Amino acid sequence: MGQSRVYARSEHNISRAQISENALKVLYRLQKEGFEAYLVGGCVRDLLLGREPKDFDVVTNADPEQVRKVFRNCRIIGRRFRLAHVHFGREVIEVATFRGAGEAQNDKQVLNNEGRLLRDNVYGTIEEDVWRRDFTVNALYYNIKDFSVVDYVQGMEDHKNAMLRLIGDPDTRFREDPVRMLRAVRFAVKLGFKLHPDCEKAMHGAAELLASIPAARLYDEVLKLFLYGYALQVFEMLRHYGLFQILFPDTEQSLAGEENGFPRLLLIKALQNSDNRIADGKSVTAYFLYAAFLWEPVRLLAVQKMNEGQVEYLAYQDAANEIIAKQVRCTALPRHISLAIREVWSLQPKFNIRHGSKPSRLMLHPRFRAGYDFLLLRAETGGADPELAQWWHIYQNASEAEQRKMTQPSRKGQNGKPGRKRTYRKKGAAPTSTEVQS
Repeated sequence: MGQSRVYARSEHNISRAQISENALKVLYRLQKEGFEAYLVGGCVRDLLLGREPKDFDVVTNADPEQVRKVFRNCRIIGRRFRLAHVHFGREVIEVATFRGAGEAQNDKQVLNNEGRLLRDNVYGTIEEDVWRRDFTVNALYYNIKDFSVVDYVQGMEDHKNAMLRLIGDPDTRFREDPVRMLRAVRFAVKLGFKLHPDCEKAMHGAAELLASIPAARLYDEVLKLFLYGYALQVFEMLRHYGLFQILFPDTEQSLAGEENGFPRLLLIKALQNSDNRIADGKSVTAYFLYAAFLWEPVRLLAVQKMNEGQVEYLAYQDAANEIIAKQVRCTALPRHISLAIREVWSLQPKFNIRHGSKPSRLMLHPRFRAGYDFLLLRAETGGADPELAQWWHIYQNASEAEQRKMTQPSRKGQNGKPGRKRTYRKKGAAPTSTEVQS
């Protein structure tokens, strides 16, 4: 193990003014009780970049039970590795105990046959803990005792060089936890860092390792990948390393084809719109993105069913059921998410009806806005009539009187010619031949 390099306060840009008041309370309280206490991980990395961290993680030589004795507002969680969560209202400061060396495997540390770490409650020292972290830039320790940054793995150098490098042998680290490949993509895109060549080499051809990860965990990772403003870049990088096909196999297969000589663009447009909304401070929902991810597989399967003689409504309904059932085996979908996805899809044919009371009733649907946004996506990428999308745009912003006028049945037939004049026969009169045929 190499010697640590300690960067004094004058050698880095982290200030206590940038650190959460509650995180400082935890650090000082642990130190006062005689324990070591450091900030570690993404918060240190982001502070060095001048960014505001999403959360603050603390690491200490106190075990979870000792942390709970220090803080009454503490709750212990986790099975794979036990953690202490110290609650301050809505803010939670996560406190982890130094992890022990990987070689010290015992009944508290369990690996499966593929070398994936299933449970890891081996505690150790800071010198051992650093080797259990994933990337060098995530293994920097901010010491509250003297405000220094402690670096055992040349993380500060990698930070300055914008390099994402794994600690240890990349092949081994990815087998221990294949989700590290997704984290590598997410951090590289989010931070604007490049992957170290050894990391890149290990990722090529290792995508199948992700198949051993529980679908529920992969669903959580998908949210982290696509809901934070870098969705399009993440998508492109995941496909480059063959990771996307493990997360969304049907979508990957559908992207291989073209529509009238053009690549299918709805998903690309959805990801762009998502990034733009986040940049503008607007929210993005998981169900809408999933609806975009899975729409093309659903549409293609529905077309296949219609060619086999099934009516359109049932074809889309059955296709949706089949595609979602397959997807949950890859990335588990909570029931409320899958229901919302189906609602967005089921609204699409209803936008075609523009006469009578149905348009006004459709606007009362709780998913109307999401359904309308999805219609716009389809119209912008050739999947729906732009005139239809424009009509709904005007209708939403029209007065009640204008809306009634817009939804009145046309006096012209569908071919644009005047409709046939309706004839009425007198009571008791025999029907005409036309009436009989009709």
